[in-house]
Amino acid sequence: MPEAVPKAQTVRESEPAGESEPVLKVEDLVVRFGGRRATGATVINGVSFDLRAGETLSLVGESGSGKTTIGRAILGLAPVTAGTVTFRGKTVSNISRARRRVLARDIQVVFQDPYSSLNPSMVIEDILAEPLLAGEGGDGRTATGQRARVRELLDAVGLPADCGRRTPREFSGGQRQRIAIARALALDPAVIICDEPTSALDVTTQAKVLTLLKDIQRETGVAYLFISHDLGVVNEVSDRIAVLHQGHIVEIGKATDVATAPEHPYTRKLQMAAPVADPKKQRLRRAKRLETLAAELPAPKVGS
Repeated sequence: MPEAVPKAQTVRESEPAGESEPVLKVEDLVVRFGGRRATGATVINGVSFDLRAGETLSLVGESGSGKTTIGRAILGLAPVTAGTVTFRGKTVSNISRARRRVLARDIQVVFQDPYSSLNPSMVIEDILAEPLLAGEGGDGRTATGQRARVRELLDAVGLPADCGRRTPREFSGGQRQRIAIARALALDPAVIICDEPTSALDVTTQAKVLTLLKDIQRETGVAYLFISHDLGVVNEVSDRIAVLHQGHIVEIGKATDVATAPEHPYTRKLQMAAPVADPKKQRLRRAKRLETLAAELPAPKVGS
C-alpha cells in the first residue's frame, strides 16, 4: 500500500508544547562494556541531547550504532561509564534498584517485538493492571480502580473493552503493539522510550501505530525518545532527529531539515536507504546508493 510508506518530506502538523527546562537531559554520555579500562568496548562516546515535554526526539542509525544502548542507559539497564542522565533536574544514571523502580513511573518503554514483550500466559487485563500494582497510591490498588483504568487504556489505544480476558496470542502484531503502548501509558509517564516499535510490523499497520502514537502525544503531552533505523519513519513522528553513527551523534536538528537536507555524509546514506513507494524512484535511489558506496571503498591492492 504505497500511501502507507513513510515519506521523508512529511511535516509534523503541530509543534510540541514543551517546558522551559528539559524533562530529560543526557550529557557527555559514555557507555563502555568490559569495565572502565581502556581495553573495554566503548559503545557510546560523548553523546549529549535533551528532551522536552510533548516533544519527540528520534535517535536514528544503523544496527550497532548504539541507539538501544542509550535507551537502556536511561532506563538503568546499561551501566553509565561517564557523563550524566538527569530527569527533571535530578541525576538518574547509575541509581539504585529501589530508585529505579520509582523512576519507572515516569519513564516507560515500548519494545521492538510485540510477540516477546508481552507475557503469553497472562490475559490482557492482568498485563495492563500489573504496572498499577507497582504504582504509588491512586485507584490502581483497588480491583474496581484497576478495571476502570484498564478500560481507559484499551480505549486509548483503540481496542474494545471486552478483549481484556484474552491472551496476547489471540491478537495480531499491530494489536499486540497497541497493548504494549497501553501498558507503557498505565502510570501516566512523562517520557516513553519507543525502541523500534514499528519495525516488526507491515507498512500499513506501521502507519496506524505511528498515527496512534501522535494522537496519544497530543492528548497527554508525553515526550517520546523514538529509536529507529529508518529515517522515513522517524520523520513521520519527530520534532527533532539525532543521527547516531558508531556511538557518536554526527547530526542533530529539526526533523525536516535532517530528513530532507542532511549535512553529514552518513545521514545522506540513511536517506538514500529509506524506501520510497515509486518502484522507478526506488531503483534509481538504490543505484545511486551503490555508486556512492563503491566510490568510498578503498582501491584494491596490486597483486591481491
